[in-house]
Amino acid sequence: MPRISEKAIQMPQSPIRKLVPYADAAKARGTHVYHLNIGQPDIKTPEQVINKMRNLDREVIEYSHSAGYPSYRKKLTNYYNNLGLNITEDNIMVTTGGSEALLFLMQVCLNQGDEVIIPEPFYANYNGFATSSGVNVVPVTATIDVNFALPPIEDFEKLITENTKAIIICNPANPTGYVYSQEEFEVLKKLVIKYDLFLFADEVYREFCYSGKALSVLSLEGLDDNVVMIDSVSKRYSMCGARIGAIVTKNKEVLENALKFGQARLSPPTLGQIAGEAALETPQNYFDEVKEEYKARRDYVVNRLASMEGVKCPMPNGAFYAIAELPVDNAEAFCQWLLEEFSYKGSTVMFAPAAGFYSTKGKGLKEVRIAYVLNISDLTNALDCLEKALPQYQQEKMMAKSDLNNFN
Repeated sequence: MPRISEKAIQMPQSPIRKLVPYADAAKARGTHVYHLNIGQPDIKTPEQVINKMRNLDREVIEYSHSAGYPSYRKKLTNYYNNLGLNITEDNIMVTTGGSEALLFLMQVCLNQGDEVIIPEPFYANYNGFATSSGVNVVPVTATIDVNFALPPIEDFEKLITENTKAIIICNPANPTGYVYSQEEFEVLKKLVIKYDLFLFADEVYREFCYSGKALSVLSLEGLDDNVVMIDSVSKRYSMCGARIGAIVTKNKEVLENALKFGQARLSPPTLGQIAGEAALETPQNYFDEVKEEYKARRDYVVNRLASMEGVKCPMPNGAFYAIAELPVDNAEAFCQWLLEEFSYKGSTVMFAPAAGFYSTKGKGLKEVRIAYVLNISDLTNALDCLEKALPQYQQEKMMAKSDLNNFN
């Protein structure tokens, strides 16, 4: 049989989805699974989007321009300029989700074997995009003890080599919910200027910042040729399946070359762009209500976790994720056990093991990412499961260890 590629073998599994077969098996047994493993909100998509799709008046679903419909890009400029970013439609390329945006950027801005520094834990698919592009991820570790704040600049600088070409941040951060401060942005700015690096910023959660506003890298003066923003409609409008994102930058060379990759895939999804353009008509009160709902969910989740013995969970300031450290030796084994062997009142809960959000082996082994994307009633039931499961799991592990010792 022909051999598959080394790249395919090296491609990491998603920690968000790798336990799905166990969840499917649990459901087949009749167990209800609360999905806190994935950032799929239960928030309703704006009515403006649903109505547009219901009343679509088209006879042909055609290709769009490879950079996206001009009408959509023009309306996106209004959205960004309302944020004070001074963008024109020529600074925007529409992509198939934020994922394609970052994948294109890695291929445009980095060569095979180049290095990109990323504060970890980070969105797990960054590892996959780097593998696809032949790029080496160099992690700089943020820790739960300081709420995953940006590591000291010295930690970054000692990792920079002649192969270092870029830094990637996510603000607000997935999976930690951390929001970078102006001071942290200024530190990154100095580093980027000193070593002439690209700074890629994944800003898809900007609307969900619970104290103040999330800053954009595009607001940093003097970095027009260095900074590129990655955006997406998925979380902002609760329309993950639309698969529409964007590359936004004032670096014309980056966009011109990204467009070559865009032309190779022909165009971003037509229906998704129609939905994305309609979403730009969403009134502000939608975001106000959604943000308050996520804030209530966040407060509930963190307070519940704080009441559980041995659980540590810092308060996230943005996005809709939290990283929790559990009193277990191996969070992935625990998450699998939850799906294979545990149920409480006919239900169990699915988390994403956080080790997959690190690049450094051995980091995050006791941590899980929790997506508080379900209503508080469901979150209550899910955390009831966790509260019952932890002591049961610990007891079963102790009994198994005792049995093994007796056998030996």
